[in-house]
Amino acid sequence: MSRYFQTFLFGPLFILLACLTLPATAPAVAQQDTGAMPLTVPNPSNDLWRAVRQREAPASGRTQVRGVDSGVLITQSGEAFRNYRMETFIGYAGLFIGVVAALVLLFYLVRGRIDIPDGRSGRRVRRFVDADRIAHWVTAVLFIVLAVTGLTLLFGRFVVLPIIGADAFGALANVFKQVHDYLSPVFLISLLVLVVRFAAKNLPARGDLKWITSGGGIIGNAHASAGYFNAGEKIWFWSVLAFGVVVSVSGLLLLFPVFGLSREIMQLALIVHGIAAVLFIGGSFGHIYIGTIGTEGSLESMTTGYVDTNWAKLHHDRWYEEVKDQAEPTPVSDTQRTPASMQPPAADKA
Repeated sequence: MSRYFQTFLFGPLFILLACLTLPATAPAVAQQDTGAMPLTVPNPSNDLWRAVRQREAPASGRTQVRGVDSGVLITQSGEAFRNYRMETFIGYAGLFIGVVAALVLLFYLVRGRIDIPDGRSGRRVRRFVDADRIAHWVTAVLFIVLAVTGLTLLFGRFVVLPIIGADAFGALANVFKQVHDYLSPVFLISLLVLVVRFAAKNLPARGDLKWITSGGGIIGNAHASAGYFNAGEKIWFWSVLAFGVVVSVSGLLLLFPVFGLSREIMQLALIVHGIAAVLFIGGSFGHIYIGTIGTEGSLESMTTGYVDTNWAKLHHDRWYEEVKDQAEPTPVSDTQRTPASMQPPAADKA
């Protein structure tokens, strides 16, 4: 087809199309010149997604599928929840844990370890039977594993991922999620065992208020009288149960989303789960510190089941008066495992 023939054939078509568009564009130009509002061109795509997100309609549509939120195509609160979790909760959670850890370290640097003033006596009394120690350590190990896996899932995108990379973090997060999910119900069972083993001994008793007002012998040097458990241990015990139940119940709602709950309830459960877990972990720092490097002889009660009699008189004098007749010599094997600075002085030779 020659160039002249193409011009002869298509030229009139272009002129016709231009003429057809003049009536549509002329009013727009006139409106612009007179200052009138520009024309609003409908956008079917915007209208479609506005309807899908149901911004201007009831919260739920109609569907043949029967179930909670089955008539909701896009949850409007989802984006707000994500922004809260990513921009607010994670930041404050990290700040809280960091501040608590710093305060515990500062307290240790200022106060130092609480030693036994008279040294070790070389005699011991039984404090915890094996069943009590097993219940404690099972709960403690489960708590530590759940705390590590949970914190990794919470902060991993900002802390772990930049260090090990996306692929490694993806595999690690998947493993940690499985561990966290499968051990959570076991942790709830361990809490029930703690109730059976220790609840009766953690009820309020005389002297608890005085122990609190005196600082428990930790703040200052005043002696704080106590029974089998002091007021601080009792507060921690009931805190463990309270936080543990909240974390466990909210975790079960997230782990088994078959209770007919809406997405808003699931989001609330995730928030409650996170807040309770962070408070639980922060409180555990103080308990771990006091039970290990913070107090001489405390850890032995949960590793051997026995405590030195001088430790018992210092921290639980009322309980010691009840069991002092059961005191026995500390085995040589236990003495050998004790650092030289913590061993009782040798008796003078005649």
